[in-house]
Amino acid sequence: MVGITKWMPVIKWQVAATSLIFSSQLWASSSLETSGDIVHLALPATALAATVFYEDGDQGMWQFAKAAVSARLVTEGLKFAIDKERPDGSGNDSFPSGHTTDSFMAATFIQQRYGWQYGLPAYVGATFVAYSRVESDKHYLGDVLAGAAIGALAGWYFTDPYQDINVIPIVGNGQYGLYISGRF
Repeated sequence: MVGITKWMPVIKWQVAATSLIFSSQLWASSSLETSGDIVHLALPATALAATVFYEDGDQGMWQFAKAAVSARLVTEGLKFAIDKERPDGSGNDSFPSGHTTDSFMAATFIQQRYGWQYGLPAYVGATFVAYSRVESDKHYLGDVLAGAAIGALAGWYFTDPYQDINVIPIVGNGQYGLYISGRF
């Protein structure tokens, strides 16, 4: 582990700053779309950078690659198979939203690999991307919901926690807690 704990605050700051800076409600429509595009690129870039520069080995990088490629293949396959016009009339590839797929895949990867302290800001950014796609008339709500589901499922399926630490919420019979397991 070459300094991962040293760099995790930097990664957390990058995700949080990107998410908060571009989630302002003050953006005009075209600026909203542009800021959504920027966050759409920043989330996967941050996730991949964490695996390449801050982890020992290449396990995280390969998990990210499998999640990203599988999510994109499913999305592009559905876009090809389903002929749905975009709200702004710019094409017949509205379903599902690729921007949202990529963003939720990256957010889920970050959450699964590094925990909720990094995943929550990433999910805020991914939600902003989905919002920007609907508000910019590029997609319908169902398009971004489908994209979010595809991305989240790919990220969840292919990603293992870094350092083999699992945190599982427990809810039932009026009791709440966390189950934490791992190799220490």
